[in-house]
Amino acid sequence: MNFLTFLQAQAAPAAGQQGGSYTFLIMIVLIFVVMWFFMIRPQQKKQKELVKFRDSLKRGDKIVTVGGIYGTVVEVKDTTLLIEIDNNVKIRVDKASVVKDFSDAQQQ
Repeated sequence: MNFLTFLQAQAAPAAGQQGGSYTFLIMIVLIFVVMWFFMIRPQQKKQKELVKFRDSLKRGDKIVTVGGIYGTVVEVKDTTLLIEIDNNVKIRVDKASVVKDFSDAQQQ
């Protein structure tokens, strides 16, 4: 029995089967609820934490960008950061490109 015949059997149950389509509908709803709890909800939580981290950046924080550039925040503006990546080498990056803080981690 392939998936298409299964759907047809559920959509048009025989006269003796009452509620067959309701159980199928309940199963589909349960699958979406489980997917929401295990996939969508954790991703939304992670995104909120990332936005909170980017809004709390201040001068002196050590950060890593999406491109893998390590640096120290020199200046914070609304949408951009000026980071120092070496002695007297500064670049301006978008706040959205900052992914993590490595202030507490030891550098190697």
